[in-house]
Amino acid sequence: MFLLAGLGNPDQKYLKNRHNIGFLFLDFLKNETGYKKKFKGLYTETEINNQKIILLKPTTYMNLSGESLFQVKKFYKLNNNNIFVIHDDLDLEIGKIKVKNGGSSGGHNGIESISENIENNFNRIRIGIGHPGDKNLVESYVLKDFSKEELKKIQKSFLAIKNNLNLILLKKFDEFSSKVNNDI
Repeated sequence: MFLLAGLGNPDQKYLKNRHNIGFLFLDFLKNETGYKKKFKGLYTETEINNQKIILLKPTTYMNLSGESLFQVKKFYKLNNNNIFVIHDDLDLEIGKIKVKNGGSSGGHNGIESISENIENNFNRIRIGIGHPGDKNLVESYVLKDFSKEELKKIQKSFLAIKNNLNLILLKKFDEFSSKVNNDI
């Protein structure tokens, strides 16, 4: 069993913000609203490539995402090796994807919260949102909606992840990266 946790903020006003890329990906992956409220989030169970997968959108707001993941991990007795967190990355150009296990939070408060609650040896699917060019503009930048052109790139990234999810679940990160980022 695997957990795919998409990071974002729950209010409607944040729906298409850059910071909500994790929520947007889970909605892309599962086009229906069959989520239940539990674990300080919205979750559902599904099957992808013959693998049982829990999809989770923490509703604790970004900075407390770890509380939700901790509850799911404990309830399902999950190993961090089977936990994948989808989140935005300012240091990657829009639409670029990097997958890795562990590492620092890189200043991402949602990742920091998760590391504090379940340690940091979980898997990360980082999707680039670009950088505003000035660190003083970061907070307002991540809380702005994607432009139509940016959304086209993001949709292409989402499709690439979905079509190659089996490589991610098998931890074939290098193979995934070379296959996907050459096409984006």
